Parts: sequence; C-alpha cells; structure tokens
Amino acid sequence: MNWTLEQLRHFAAAAAQGSFSAAARQLGKAQSAVSTAVGLLEADLGVELFDRSRRNATLTPAGEVLLQEALELLRQADGLQQRALSFASGQEARLSVALDEALPSLVLADLAKEIAERFPALELTQLNGTATEVADYVAAGRASLGCHLDRGDPGPAFAERYLGRVAQGVFVSHAHPLAGLAQATRADLARHRQLVMKMEGVDERVLSPMAWRADSFYSIASMAVDGLGWAILPLNIAEYEVYRDQLASVPCAGLTLPPLSVRALWLQGAEPGAAAGWILGRMEQLLRAGDPGVARRRVDSAQSLED
Repeated sequence: MNWTLEQLRHFAAAAAQGSFSAAARQLGKAQSAVSTAVGLLEADLGVELFDRSRRNATLTPAGEVLLQEALELLRQADGLQQRALSFASGQEARLSVALDEALPSLVLADLAKEIAERFPALELTQLNGTATEVADYVAAGRASLGCHLDRGDPGPAFAERYLGRVAQGVFVSHAHPLAGLAQATRADLARHRQLVMKMEGVDERVLSPMAWRADSFYSIASMAVDGLGWAILPLNIAEYEVYRDQLASVPCAGLTLPPLSVRALWLQGAEPGAAAGWILGRMEQLLRAGDPGVARRRVDSAQSLED
C-alpha cells in the first residue's frame, strides 16, 4: 500500500469538518488538494470512504470504521514525532528512580503527575524501599537516581544533593499511658518501650532501656498503633490515612526532634540528565513549600533533644 500520513490527515479533516472545502480551509490547502488526497487514498485502499451522492462529506459505513483506524495511526505518528523531538533535545529515553517509602506521599503523587505532563515521552521506572534499599538500588545500577531520608554518610561511590526536610514527632496509640499526659518528660519516655528505626551504620537515638527495632517507619507506626510502644516518626507517616486516627502526638518537655534531611543520590560520574535534573529541582520545591498537607498535627516546637 502506498497511502501516506498526509492523506490520512486530509481524510480525518474532511470527516471532522463535514466537507472538503472546510477541511481545506482548516489545513491551509486548496480544496482540490484535499479532494485529490482523499481520492488517492480511496483508490489505494480499494474502498469508498465518502458517499459522494450527498451534498456534504458523509462517511460510508466502511469510511466510519477506517476513520477510527486512521485517527489511531495519526495519534501514534504524532507520539513518535514528539518522542523523537524530546530525545533530540537531550532528554533521556528511560529513567529509573528509587524512592524512600517514608517520603511524603502527597509530594510524590504531585511529582508523578507533573512528570507525566512535562515528560510524556519518558519511560519511567519507580522503585520503592527503605532508605538503605534506595542506596542499594543506585549502587547496583538498578536506579540511576535515588531520593531518601538522609541516614548518614552514603560512601565515596555516591554524589549527593540536599533536597529538603521532613518534620518528625513522638507518637503513641490513644490507649497508651503516654497519650494521657499533658507533657511527657524523658523519664516518662524511659518507662515505656521505644520503637526504634534500625539502619546499618546509623547511630540510634534510644531513650528507653526497652527497645524494639524495625527497618521500616511503616512497621514502626503499625506497632505503635497496636500499643506496643512509643515511636519517633516523620509527621507524614503518622498522618498517613491508615494511622491518622489511631495515633496521638505526645508533647515532650526538653525534647527537640530536628527534621530529617531528604537527599538525592547518584553514582559519581553519572550526572543526572534533563528529566532527572528537573525531578530533583521540583522535589526540592515541593519539600521546601513548607507543610504540603501531609502533616496536620502540630508538634510542640519547643521540644529539645539533648544527648
């Protein structure tokens, strides 16, 4: 078959406008050019697309069916052109990003929507895990970029960039004895089991002689909901819909919990491409916008942590 995309565009325009003359005006062509293009398409397909016994350009039954095929081909052709233009301008074709499961979910949701709009040609792979797993994904080459909570020196193999901060606080179940205190002290915390985030190479802040450990903030939050102890959690985790109504914030005298830093990692010498660079900048903006609706509880700003 020798039909062309240009003929398909003339066919689609005539069908949409209801006449060859209107299609010609829309396309900026002479009416004869549109009529000839459609005639050649019909000859090549061996099918009449329009009923010429009528005044307007009315599709035949076969024309109605083939119009849908033509529109899909044109959509694919336009997509091909857009992807080619994106790649020609320096945008990477594929990008694999590893994300810390503890990062604010609303920030990540907004970011994903904006990536889809800004980089429609990008083939994106998203890997999720703990902060340690994010670094492992990048080190193993499974992800070219990682974003996670800063839990210590990542090592000389990585380049890094600070992106923002995530606030944290002390949380317990509503049935826990600490939930009934107007203000807890260090001594109060020491009387109850602490649920601690466990990560290799990171000094743990243990304020109780009784401690349970897990490598996931979500696991720790679930244990806190079950009344198994108190935990220091990122506010966005405590405000996650599963835990929001089941956890209580505990104001603590003399306890300051500095926000957790969020950073990006990539291997030394593998500088982020256009899409990756934009993602880093946009995530930084979203995190620095303040509370993006993920932390509705107010944690006492006078809390202070003294080693």
